[in-house]
Amino acid sequence: MAITMTDAAASRVRSFLESRGKGIGLRLGVRTSGCSGMAYVLEFVDELQEEDQVFDHDGVKIIVDAKSMLYLEGTELDFAKEGLNEGFKFNNPNVSSECGCGESFNV
Repeated sequence: MAITMTDAAASRVRSFLESRGKGIGLRLGVRTSGCSGMAYVLEFVDELQEEDQVFDHDGVKIIVDAKSMLYLEGTELDFAKEGLNEGFKFNNPNVSSECGCGESFNV
């Protein structure tokens, strides 16, 4: 399996990278946090690390470190606008529960 992203997410990441003026992609990771245990982390990547796995969608790269890959295998990154709100959504098949606020998850 792999990490995938929708066309909407790829377009948004591409826009962010162009506005930033540098970067090879977007890192998707996890960290311990929140009331359910794990939280998603997104950050720009300027330089790859040796253990990174790179997934490409129409020229847009998602970079995942080996530790995070255990929790993210099969995840789809999406971007959605709902009314005045917009943001990335994580369709992660590994999630067994989420907190009520939607900020953290458990596998």
